[in-house]
Order: sequence, then C-alpha cells, then structure tokens
Amino acid sequence: MFRKRKPENLLMMKPRLNDRFQLKKLDGCDYLVIPRTSRLEKIGIKWLHQSPEHRYRLDALGSFVLHRCNGRYTVAEIEEALTRTFGKKAEPTRARLVKFLQILDNNSVILFKKTSADEI
Repeated sequence: MFRKRKPENLLMMKPRLNDRFQLKKLDGCDYLVIPRTSRLEKIGIKWLHQSPEHRYRLDALGSFVLHRCNGRYTVAEIEEALTRTFGKKAEPTRARLVKFLQILDNNSVILFKKTSADEI
C-alpha cells in the first residue's frame, strides 16, 4: 500500500523543465512562462481579459540554472558550472541550488530523472 521510498542522491539526478513550462527571453530578460490552464483561469482570461500566462522574471543565477535543466546535466554538474561562472556571487552554491530546485520541484516546474551507474 504505502511504500517507503528509498532516498535518492539529488546530486546524481538530472533535472529537466516540465513540458508545460517555457523559458523565454523578453526585453533582454529571461522569464519562466507558466500557462494558465485551469477552468477558473480560463474564465478570467476570457471575461476579465487577463493574461493567458504567468511570467516570472529570472535573475542571472536562476536563468543559468534553468537553462541547464534539460535532462543532460546532473545537479552536481550544474553546481560546478555555477561555481565556475559566478564564483563568490553564488555562495553558498549548493544550499542555494538545492533550495531553488526544491521549490521548482514542489511546483512541478522541473522533473528529475535518475542516472544509472553506467551513465556516470
């Protein structure tokens, strides 16, 4: 019935952006675009002339991370690239990266793919 899930090593997992969401560059800034698809939101779009999508402007670090959430890089590789690119500006790198990925995962913005031992 309820199985205990075996804890996974987050650093060895490969995050990828959920297909429902997009990254767009508008006015020189990167945005995470989330479509509004619920029934209530569709009513608001039609009758109240609201925007059909939510746009969240990303800072340089968030944009850097989300562009690498494509299923090719592990979290450890993203952390290394973040440290190389931003240095002290990204400190504490691992804690910030893990918290950002947790927030994205809780909101189903990203999905995690397990890596097998032979892929490493």
